[in-house]
Amino acid sequence: MIIPRLALKSLLNRGGMVVLTIFCIALSVMLLIGVDKVREGVRSSFAGTVSGTDLIVGARSGSVQLMLYSVFRIGDAPNNFTWATYQELAAHPDVAWIVPISLGDSHRGFRVVGTTPDYFTQLRFRDDNAMRFAEGAPFADLFDIVLGASVAETLGYRLGDEIVVGHGLGSVSLAEHANRPFRVSGILAPTGTPIDKSLHVSLAAIEAIHVDWESGGVPTGPGTSVEAIRDMALEPRTVTAAFLGLRSPISTFTLQRVINQYPDEALSAVVPGLALLELWSITEIIETGLQIVTVFVVLTAIIGMVATILAMLNDRRREMAILRAVGASPRHIFGLLVAEAVFMGVCGTLLGGLGAYAAIALLGPAIDRSFGIALEIAAPGAQEAAMMGLVILAAALAGLVPAFKAYRNSLADGVAVRN
Repeated sequence: MIIPRLALKSLLNRGGMVVLTIFCIALSVMLLIGVDKVREGVRSSFAGTVSGTDLIVGARSGSVQLMLYSVFRIGDAPNNFTWATYQELAAHPDVAWIVPISLGDSHRGFRVVGTTPDYFTQLRFRDDNAMRFAEGAPFADLFDIVLGASVAETLGYRLGDEIVVGHGLGSVSLAEHANRPFRVSGILAPTGTPIDKSLHVSLAAIEAIHVDWESGGVPTGPGTSVEAIRDMALEPRTVTAAFLGLRSPISTFTLQRVINQYPDEALSAVVPGLALLELWSITEIIETGLQIVTVFVVLTAIIGMVATILAMLNDRRREMAILRAVGASPRHIFGLLVAEAVFMGVCGTLLGGLGAYAAIALLGPAIDRSFGIALEIAAPGAQEAAMMGLVILAAALAGLVPAFKAYRNSLADGVAVRN
């Protein structure tokens, strides 16, 4: 116990440099734990974006592409599939529920999603949570629109406000459906998913705003009146994708094979969990790169600690000589330097761990609202404990370098005064 007490007193005697070294180690450990927590949070949030859905169906494409545009609203669909095919899927005996979506329009950079009222009751997120309305209700009128939480907050919309939907997906639309505005009927509570950044209308509304747009160009005249449109049979002709819930999970792969081999249209059906695994395999190299960078940051802090001890070692030769003179052996000097390194490593690691969890507690809600990444606050698991233990071990091993140099210093070399 003499060496640890002596090491602690020695560190306290050189407080300024020691505090700076501990602070550097703490920052590196914060980064190491923070990156790992964000990585886990991203995976958990992506996996929780769609919950309770057995299959997602869209036009023939890769599984990752289908997941990206249907669930995460990233990219474009290669094609739509017909309403007749959708109805055939809905009538399949294995299908318990089905929710269609139609994409292709936007409002000030936010996606507009055409769907049915079942969208708000059947789709789940994050541990089977259902959507809730913070204000208002689902669309009832043809030109009602429901806003995600982020859309309402960012653009400052309230119930009853009018919104003009633009054609296409750009942040600035050059072709707007200005003669057919929508009225905000509801605002969803935050979900931490792409739902927050979407605007939702009925499938009939998607058809209504595209009356007179059959040729794909911008209408030159006033076009058909809203009153006339309300009297039309606005059955969808196509949809972009559909979310399916099955009566029994056992039939998932059987129905997936049937849909993938559908004779009338080129369709793809993906299991969300498997598609996410494929997505992780693509992004794994990025995660590995981030972890390598953080490891090098930790190593840099440890090397800085070694450099600090070595820089002070020359000024401490007389101190070492006095210790030798009062009976300390070279092994005691060696142990003293290693103990100092371990103390700094332990203090820096614990401070960094506490700082990482404090930052998650403070910034976690804001990150969840802004980016949809849920950072879990929980007791350190085996992985965090292992990382922190490895940092302390690295500090101890790094302390061997100055300890070995001090070990080799002789009593005469320590007492001698060098000019």
